[in-house]
Amino acid sequence: MTILVTGATGTVGRHIVSQLAEAGHSVRALTRDPGRASFPEGVEVVAGDLSVTDTLQAAFDGVTAVHLINFGGDDYAPLPNGQEIVDLARKAGVRRVTVLGGWDESTLEPALRAGDLPWTYIRPTEFMSNSLKWADAVRTEGAVHEPFGDATTALVHEADIAAVAATALVEDGHGGKIYGLTGPERLTTRDKVRLIGEALGREIPFVELTPEQAKERMAAEGTPQEMIDFLLDVFGNVPVEANIVNSVVFDVTGRAPRTFAQWAAENADSFR
Repeated sequence: MTILVTGATGTVGRHIVSQLAEAGHSVRALTRDPGRASFPEGVEVVAGDLSVTDTLQAAFDGVTAVHLINFGGDDYAPLPNGQEIVDLARKAGVRRVTVLGGWDESTLEPALRAGDLPWTYIRPTEFMSNSLKWADAVRTEGAVHEPFGDATTALVHEADIAAVAATALVEDGHGGKIYGLTGPERLTTRDKVRLIGEALGREIPFVELTPEQAKERMAAEGTPQEMIDFLLDVFGNVPVEANIVNSVVFDVTGRAPRTFAQWAAENADSFR
């Protein structure tokens, strides 16, 4: 059984590849730039762009399970070729599909819903790895400057997202399920900064900005206006339902989700 992982060099995809390979599965990793990819020994690396159907034929050949993302390209745009991808998967004889959803639906989801492939939708809340955006500021300024210090999320470790996907790719019983994933606790922005400081062994001051100050700071850093508006909206109005702690990670994988303190310890060097 060969499992195709798209988005294989991404935040979650690389963990899916590693976890499947470590468990002894045959893994094929799709990437636009194989020369820059680094995967465990035995992983087959193929070149292709998920948003360009003509580049995918070899990637799907002989595949029985596939992990998909619903976006592609440098701009993370929703996939325009969802039906073509579903047709390739069906032709290859794929029996299990997982989909990691971005903020918006692409053409992939309706194509899967209209077909007969058993697919599992994985919809995590905030990734713990999003906190890496503070790494430069912690290294150079020694502080984090952010708005919405009390914004609270049940952020989830990227390796736990991957573990849920990997389980659904190799076990029956997950088709038709929508898995909203959280971590084990709800944390404010201040909490996250404090825990990163504890991992570093020093206090990191949190400087709360007004939304206008945050907008000016992000613009000066080169953040696109669309992303600025998105971030201010999401963290200024955190979706409550998606951030109520649940047991999905444990229920699917049989292990407790990792804490943010664990994530901070694992990634401390990025902030030094």
